Amino acid sequence: MSSTQSRNTPPIVMTFAASDPTCGAGLQADLLTLAAHGCHPLTVVTALTVQDTAGVEDLLPMDGGWVADQARALLEDMPVAAFKLGMLGSIEAISAVAEVLSDYPDTPVVFDPVLASGRGDAFADEDTVAAMLELLLPQTDILTPNSLEARRLAQDLGSAGKDLTLPECARRLVGAGCAHVLITGTHEHSARVVNTLYGSHGPIRHDDWDRLPGSYHGSGCTLASAIAANLAWGQPLPEAVRAAQHYTWHSLSAGFRPGMGQYVPNRLWRNLNEHQHPEPSLEVADVHVA
Repeated sequence: MSSTQSRNTPPIVMTFAASDPTCGAGLQADLLTLAAHGCHPLTVVTALTVQDTAGVEDLLPMDGGWVADQARALLEDMPVAAFKLGMLGSIEAISAVAEVLSDYPDTPVVFDPVLASGRGDAFADEDTVAAMLELLLPQTDILTPNSLEARRLAQDLGSAGKDLTLPECARRLVGAGCAHVLITGTHEHSARVVNTLYGSHGPIRHDDWDRLPGSYHGSGCTLASAIAANLAWGQPLPEAVRAAQHYTWHSLSAGFRPGMGQYVPNRLWRNLNEHQHPEPSLEVADVHVA
């Protein structure tokens, strides 16, 4: 703790992401999630969006220099316990974020590689994906793609990729430099959602969750921010991942539909009557690899 920090200063987490006026995803989702975990969020805007709960209508990326300047001004003032990366908006922003992260190699980085909106609005072309893989993956402690994102990223890392299994996707992504990959199974055709955490030696843990009805805006942001918060509090990574899934499942279970599009997770579900949102039926198979 620095001499300027008070004893009751909570862990500080910096998030790089686009602004979402609905507060369903993006910076606003990160802020809500981090605050719900008792962390203090620092927000670096990478893009502005025009969107509602049905989808994104327009996107204005921030200049890369502005992204870097926002981050450095904050980092010179406050110590950061974890970084969370979301939708970065442009190759210039990716390069700026990578340069900033390189100065803080001991601070954990959680990267949610947002490639498209829930409706399918594309946020990343081939060059943008290539920049993510080259500049950010080697600095990432845990990557949190859904299965569609994992396959898209892994295809850009090898020649054959049409029918890649998820373990093969994880192997390629870890091989590209990130320490861990949590692939979520929301988009798979299975009765239950299975999320698997991979490391350099393969699977570390599998977590099974009841599949909830409906389509949710910002579930990936919620999960990645919750992991970052737990790491900022000092939890070991497997436990941080498990606790973040528990929090996210409850946020979705308590979700609401404020408009005509997707449901929005309720990140403040702990304030609700717990009897209205019982514990999920959970089957967990931990696989510990030496």
